[in-house]
Amino acid sequence: MTPLNEVDGRAIPLGLKNIDTDVIIPAHWLKTTSREGMGKGAFEGLRADPANLFDNPPYQGAPILIAGDNFGCGSSREHAAWALGDLGIRVVIAPSYSDIFSGNAVKNGILPVVLPQAAIDRLMEVAATDPVHIDLENQTVTTMFQDRFTFDIDPFRKMCLLEGLDEISLTEKSDAAIGDYEQKLDAERPWMRPAA
Repeated sequence: MTPLNEVDGRAIPLGLKNIDTDVIIPAHWLKTTSREGMGKGAFEGLRADPANLFDNPPYQGAPILIAGDNFGCGSSREHAAWALGDLGIRVVIAPSYSDIFSGNAVKNGILPVVLPQAAIDRLMEVAATDPVHIDLENQTVTTMFQDRFTFDIDPFRKMCLLEGLDEISLTEKSDAAIGDYEQKLDAERPWMRPAA
């Protein structure tokens, strides 16, 4: 997973409430186990409108998405995070998220920033013309107009994003301790060793 510390760039001012995982990635895209190419199906229903924000030149490739309340509700499909990541989204800013989506986002290198609606409204206004800056280390969202919003994040999730650690990387980080434990267990309980 690519570490995430600072993200700077245009933000897609979506702002819609209750965007569920079926809107993020429709069910017919769930037949794959590969993350690659999922961005093509991201927000497929919304992107059917030629005037959609995602394919609008100023927002193409934008690393930030500004959404409304209850983002990522619905089913627990991890494909939603895969689709956002493949679309190039590194940060989603919203007033609230589904717990499952929020966890899936972090496990896939996407920072879910929670800000109050007043901050969302201001960022939507800025995003129409100018970039937004997110600093995970200092837990701030800022604009060139001196707007500064702070956000909370679980320290463990923050560490995982800053260091680019997914669940496999976290386990590998403890490789020496796991090996030591297994050797100790072998010495204390030799009857538990698998037969050769």
